[in-house]
Amino acid sequence: MDLSSSFEQIIAFVRDNAAWAPPIVFALAFAESLAFVSLLIPAWGLLVAIGGLMESGGLNFWPIWIAGSLGAAFGDWVSYWIGQKIGPPVAKMWPLSRHPNLLPLGEAFIRKWGVPGIFIGRFSGPLRASVPLIAGIFEMPFWRFQFANFSSAFVWAAVLLALGGGISELIAWLWP
Repeated sequence: MDLSSSFEQIIAFVRDNAAWAPPIVFALAFAESLAFVSLLIPAWGLLVAIGGLMESGGLNFWPIWIAGSLGAAFGDWVSYWIGQKIGPPVAKMWPLSRHPNLLPLGEAFIRKWGVPGIFIGRFSGPLRASVPLIAGIFEMPFWRFQFANFSSAFVWAAVLLALGGGISELIAWLWP
């Protein structure tokens, strides 16, 4: 079973089982924000597609948005914790060992931007995988990290879901 087939099945399941949308979105956002896993599963595309379902399929925005926001925030929180507990040797662990440029890139980014870098990094795929980990490794103060983490997670989830809704509206307008 290939990845696109799996994605299609998830979208079909959410479309047919609206009550499962929030927990599925939570899990997808968590996976997308979790170091290591986010390099393997490009869940952001599914979140955009589910945003399209909200526009066309009658899914309720609020519980899905909250679930996606919390999933993203908790994924980054776990990544931060891993960075604190393991420290720099995490770079030798798979899959980061296969992407040796991610941690130095994230380190330079965090050193340059600090707390706003957490917010900015949320919106960049390669940085999203490493910035919370780097923040933990370099012991960014916990509450500063969490403020940027949670606020950026709520904005990020809203942007992805709204993007899906906008694409859905555009498609409906172009091909009525």
